[in-house]
Amino acid sequence: MKLGLSIGYSGAQLDLPVERVQLAEKLGYDSVWTAEAYGSDAVTPLAYLAAKTERIRLGTGIMQLAARAPANAAMSAGTVDAMAGGGRFIMGLGVSGPQIVEGWYGQPWGRPYYRIKDYVEICRKIWRREEGLTHDGKEIKLPYTGEGAVGIGKPLKSIMHMNPDIPIFIGSGKEATVRLTGEIADGWLPLSFVPGSLDEYGPWLEQGFERARKKGIDKGWHNFEVHASVFVNVDNDVKAAMDLLRPREALYVGGMGHRDKNFHTEMMHRQGFGEAADRIQELYLAGRKAEAEAAVPEEWIDLKSLMGPPARIKERYKAWEDCGATSLTVRSSQEEAMHVMAEAARLNQPR
Repeated sequence: MKLGLSIGYSGAQLDLPVERVQLAEKLGYDSVWTAEAYGSDAVTPLAYLAAKTERIRLGTGIMQLAARAPANAAMSAGTVDAMAGGGRFIMGLGVSGPQIVEGWYGQPWGRPYYRIKDYVEICRKIWRREEGLTHDGKEIKLPYTGEGAVGIGKPLKSIMHMNPDIPIFIGSGKEATVRLTGEIADGWLPLSFVPGSLDEYGPWLEQGFERARKKGIDKGWHNFEVHASVFVNVDNDVKAAMDLLRPREALYVGGMGHRDKNFHTEMMHRQGFGEAADRIQELYLAGRKAEAEAAVPEEWIDLKSLMGPPARIKERYKAWEDCGATSLTVRSSQEEAMHVMAEAARLNQPR
């Protein structure tokens, strides 16, 4: 199994962990992943990291669709990939949530399924430069002819000759979008994936593969990547290690979304923790954040993380190694955790 390193997005001040990324490359990690919410963006840090590294793949986990027109996303990806020497950029895309889409970007939530589909098709058209850019999708039409248009939009072809095969991964978790991911994407960034999850998601992906094959596209497990992610914290005190994840879980399950539309709460329900998810949300939205954090079950944290001393982490890693994912992205700020995971995954060692 390959390993990736997630550095997420920055908090109050930009703190790009260049040395940690360089260590990941030295240890044999395959990829590094940025993110964006409503602060630091996902693409700019990768341009800087491209100059500070040599081979590690540079992925966005994820670029929010509402943040950029698809043409701008394609330009950004193509530019960073070229700066990095070619063949290193992974465009990870996702829809985010309606609070961010409509509140931060001022875009309509619309029909995310069709927006993803249009977005991916447009990016690939731009990279391949086969003709002037046109698109007649259900969510996006180019040239634009809607309200306010002058009516003289021109189908343009990229001046820059970009890598035509930049891989596109999609962050998804619901049946329709997971199926779409299997159909149109090169890889998947699953939401709340844990060992055993592929029993549920695998058939949806296979249905997507079959749709692609009916169009004459070679698609299947042999050329599709699944990048799961796991929180890792090395500590002889397992409970103390788990407690570090409580604020994050309470925020996402309780407050990262509307009461009636929170993807993280829905995912917790689907994993069998529905009662706890509802309680966390109730407490968090009532402003009782400490109580919301305390309500996060240890079993939930342990399910989606590798916590404790190195021996415990290595033993529990085996379940992730056999979970069906092609890569496991490590979420940790500890260099020790990076070393432990490299040892568990036997990086740079004969298999």
